[in-house]
Amino acid sequence: MADSSGKPSVLFVCVHNAGRSQMAAAWLTHLAGHRVEVRSAGSDPGAAVNPAAVEAMAEAGIDISAETPKILTVDAVRESDVCITMGCGDVCPVFPGRRYLDWKLDDPAGRGVEAVRPIRDEIRTLVEGLIKEIAPEVTG
Repeated sequence: MADSSGKPSVLFVCVHNAGRSQMAAAWLTHLAGHRVEVRSAGSDPGAAVNPAAVEAMAEAGIDISAETPKILTVDAVRESDVCITMGCGDVCPVFPGRRYLDWKLDDPAGRGVEAVRPIRDEIRTLVEGLIKEIAPEVTG
């Protein structure tokens, strides 16, 4: 489970690619560094990343203010070892040999930063578990 560089690749998908998937991609990039290839996309991308998600991640020391929602493409799924959906139903194309997970997370759309913080923290916990599984740190 790895691309040509030997790194596993993960695609996070939610409807608008403006909240959950952006936070998940940022956490994975922040926590795994260069050990994992990270992408995010939306089945119906929004115009901008949710300001409450930007604020919540900034509180954790991660700047996602320059990110923009991206459309989900078949190629993005095909090029990913793990595809993690977050409330987007069956819109994600399925390819043999890929791993699919569905993370049940509240949608932060239209909610203030107080409501987004627990979602941010739950995503971090899920991402930490994913890293242990697909890209554990090599020690020794």
